[in-house]
Amino acid sequence: MDGVLFDSMPRHAIAWEEVMKRHGLPFTARDCYINEGRTGESVIREAFQNVLGRDATPEEVKTIYAEKSAYYHKLLKTTTPTILGVAEVLQFVKECGYQVWVVTGSGMRTLLDSLNNVFPTIFQQDRMITAFDVVKGKPDPEPYLKAWERSGLRKEQCFVIENAPLGVRSGKAAGLTVYAVNTGILTREDLLQAGADQVFDSMTELLDFLRQ
Repeated sequence: MDGVLFDSMPRHAIAWEEVMKRHGLPFTARDCYINEGRTGESVIREAFQNVLGRDATPEEVKTIYAEKSAYYHKLLKTTTPTILGVAEVLQFVKECGYQVWVVTGSGMRTLLDSLNNVFPTIFQQDRMITAFDVVKGKPDPEPYLKAWERSGLRKEQCFVIENAPLGVRSGKAAGLTVYAVNTGILTREDLLQAGADQVFDSMTELLDFLRQ
């Protein structure tokens, strides 16, 4: 969702960097983009292990994630813009008869609710896999496997659209074709190394490919 449907990652990066710093955890914008797709809890626990060599307590996870969410909303002066060209991609795949699923590590209910407001004819509530639905988030294959299993389709009938290395790894580990669209500050090589079948520089480029 973040970085594929909504252009929300710059604000997430600022919020994570500021709140992690408050708790003595160095965390850059690139760290945010590299960790994109993890649940908030997983991001915090990973940072604690990498920097402090210990796991975060449940209280620390709860506190830091609450602070990060509050800071994100403080930065959110207006509605979150969509990724340029994604509406056209969604409309095309919908017209082609594809099922359209959201597979996200997000647990922010405001963003989940905004899907129906921004894309009212595209998504269905029972075709969403979020942080509330999985035990293991990306890069584990569980999120994409859950979507695939519930779809009732064969794997060769499915493809994933991702923008983050962990999401790419998750989709590939689930045995699915993954198209990566580089909408952030990472490099094409970051996405290729994660295993993307193809990397596109924009949603428009992806749409041209899908129309072939």
